[in-house]
Amino acid sequence: MEEIKITSNCKVVIIGGSAGSLNALMQILPELIKINDFALVIVLHRKSTDDQTLEDLITLKSNIKVKSVEDKVPLLPGFIYIAPSNYHLLFEKDGILALDTSEKINYSRPSIDVSFESAAEVYGSSLIGILLSGSNSDGTVGLRAIKEAGGITVAQNPLSAEMPFMPNNAILYSNPDYILNIQEILHFIASINME
Repeated sequence: MEEIKITSNCKVVIIGGSAGSLNALMQILPELIKINDFALVIVLHRKSTDDQTLEDLITLKSNIKVKSVEDKVPLLPGFIYIAPSNYHLLFEKDGILALDTSEKINYSRPSIDVSFESAAEVYGSSLIGILLSGSNSDGTVGLRAIKEAGGITVAQNPLSAEMPFMPNNAILYSNPDYILNIQEILHFIASINME
């Protein structure tokens, strides 16, 4: 595959996933050294508890600092943010993250679609959306919203996904810019904003 160079003045990379996506993230995050000029936001389907296991695991495995997400925290470049369980993660125009407890979308809170659409509205062409493994259709509408707002979209290659339904659905209905396996996603993120 040809070398992908992303010089999109990216401010936010948002990654969504469900079943099987944590394993993909555990192959990507430990290999990332730094993300100086953009924030990395992770929205995974998770159980509705106050459990911090996901945050603790990513903090332990990542070279990049994880900032905990509470309502009205600023989104800063160089950090990883993880959508907490039982809240939709929203983006506000002034670079603030907000939490919302409205009804579940696609049986999920956080919903990938909700976060992707919210981020697309705020960040437009300076947003990159990546959809990983999962077993429902959440993320397809959101990925399409990112593309329509001028952002760059990526779906995990279904052949490399533990649960191929989610990226497959996105490929069928949102026509992502790139279809990449896990190693290619790592190289893709590492190349963002590189001249």
